[in-house]
Amino acid sequence: MAALGLEAVQATNDDASLCKRAAVHLGYWKDPFISLFIRSSDRKAPEINRGYYARVKGVEMFIHKFLQRVGSNCQILNLGAGFDTLYWRLKEAGIRITNFVELDFPAVTSKKCHFIKKSQLLLDMIQVGDGEVMISNTDFHSNDYHVVGVDLCDLEQLKMKLSEAGVNESLPTLFLTECVLVYIESEKVDRLLSFFASKFRTALFVNYEQVNMDDRFGNMMTSNLRARGCLLAGVNACKSLDSQKQRFVQAGWDGAQAWDMVDVYSALSSSERHKMEQIELLDEQELLVQLLKHYCFSIAWKGDMLSDIRIGIPDNM
Repeated sequence: MAALGLEAVQATNDDASLCKRAAVHLGYWKDPFISLFIRSSDRKAPEINRGYYARVKGVEMFIHKFLQRVGSNCQILNLGAGFDTLYWRLKEAGIRITNFVELDFPAVTSKKCHFIKKSQLLLDMIQVGDGEVMISNTDFHSNDYHVVGVDLCDLEQLKMKLSEAGVNESLPTLFLTECVLVYIESEKVDRLLSFFASKFRTALFVNYEQVNMDDRFGNMMTSNLRARGCLLAGVNACKSLDSQKQRFVQAGWDGAQAWDMVDVYSALSSSERHKMEQIELLDEQELLVQLLKHYCFSIAWKGDMLSDIRIGIPDNM
């Protein structure tokens, strides 16, 4: 990937964080930690805020379904995590897991490590075991939380970084990607997915990204990103829900499912969704539907324990 394109892809972390910060500021969901990474944000359009609400709540839904089945002795690997605050939001909710690992380009993790070191609130919430953490310019290691700088396409380096983060291939593991794979060449994505499928016996892969990118609106999205220097190198897998599922199966995962965000939005808690929809007036519902039709969640699993996960609210949420 050319340097200019790499910088543009890394900048998408800032864009997503700004959008989340704007929605949190208006009360779409609670996140007392995002402001520690993004200080301010311009107001976004209501359909953008609702789209991010569905994205964040969809991730939470799949994580709870995963934890319902495997318990707390598990791992979450957040690939291309950026400034995501999931680790601290789970901690605040009283959810403890054995290991939480975030991976991203070193240029991104160096900024995140800097913000963590500056915040006593974040440091106090990290379980440190013997009372110490290991911090470098790009990596952060504690007992149950790790931030590591790595190129996901460099599998040898990735193996080393996962070992440094204490990743245990025998533990049930959830992999999370949000608008990450679409920026990586298809062949490299295939190798990455095959690598994980071959190493982890019980695993769930949760992927959020674009879909239906062959239609007019999808082509417009592609053109807008290209104008900002972002080439969607992995867009072939984003043609349809079937293409999203197929790449996981071809990479050795036991099975896969996918839903566009219209279905995910509808599957979220109706009472919470109703309260959220009162925050801002949405003039044109069609704009939201069009946006939601072009994003999706796809999941893939290894092991029978996770083969029945589908969208919908867990019983105990």
